[in-house]
Amino acid sequence: MRSFAFAIAYWSLSIAYTLAACVAALAPGRKATGWIIRRYVRRMVQAMRVLAGIRIQYRGEDRLPQGAFIIASKHQSWGDGFATYDRFEDLAFVTGDHLEKFPLLGTVLRKLGAIVVNNCGGRAAREALKHRAADAHAEGRKILIYPEGNLAKVGEKFRYRSGVWHMYRDFDMPVVPVATNLGLFWPQEAFRKNPGTATLEFLDPIPTGLPKEEFLARLEAAVEGRTAELIAEATGNPVTPAVQVPTPDEVKKAEAAAKALGR
Repeated sequence: MRSFAFAIAYWSLSIAYTLAACVAALAPGRKATGWIIRRYVRRMVQAMRVLAGIRIQYRGEDRLPQGAFIIASKHQSWGDGFATYDRFEDLAFVTGDHLEKFPLLGTVLRKLGAIVVNNCGGRAAREALKHRAADAHAEGRKILIYPEGNLAKVGEKFRYRSGVWHMYRDFDMPVVPVATNLGLFWPQEAFRKNPGTATLEFLDPIPTGLPKEEFLARLEAAVEGRTAELIAEATGNPVTPAVQVPTPDEVKKAEAAAKALGR
């Protein structure tokens, strides 16, 4: 019943606030649209708590640096974005172009200044990330990115993509790693919700100036290591490192290559 009640609230809130945001998008600037989306996010976090029974505790906010920075987060749940966005007033975020398939949502994303890139990656995606992130950086906004580029199951991880490093290098901004165990309670995009207290933790910022390989290794170690600890804390099980698996795009490419060879 909790999951069903939350599903009703989720779609009702999403439709109502998206329509309101589309109307607000007719106004000049981003202020009106941003105000509506922040209220939407707040209502969603409340619905998670009241209807789904998922409370979110935040740790490490005292570690956040002053000024603009990049947030590089583990992505286990559709709820991750709501939980993180709720903590900031004006957050730019990197998202896949799959969201633009929903009617009107593309209009809202553009008005918010979201950084929309091709889910499959590649040169075009890197160029889009570079230019759209540069706009957000010029405005002094904090930027949220999920370095894996996909929703991972609890206990799994994907290859960390280099887009976050390019922003880190080009904009000379510190990166705040984020660990979470929200996937235990709202797994990926699953209908079923599991009540309990989820944790989202901001970790020590990674200072600027590191070379690519060192930066990515440090980021992955911080996010994955602490995420494994948070999962163990919530479940009472031993700390177990995540297993790296191929991304959905990599699986499709491998299947297509195997099919071509079979011909």
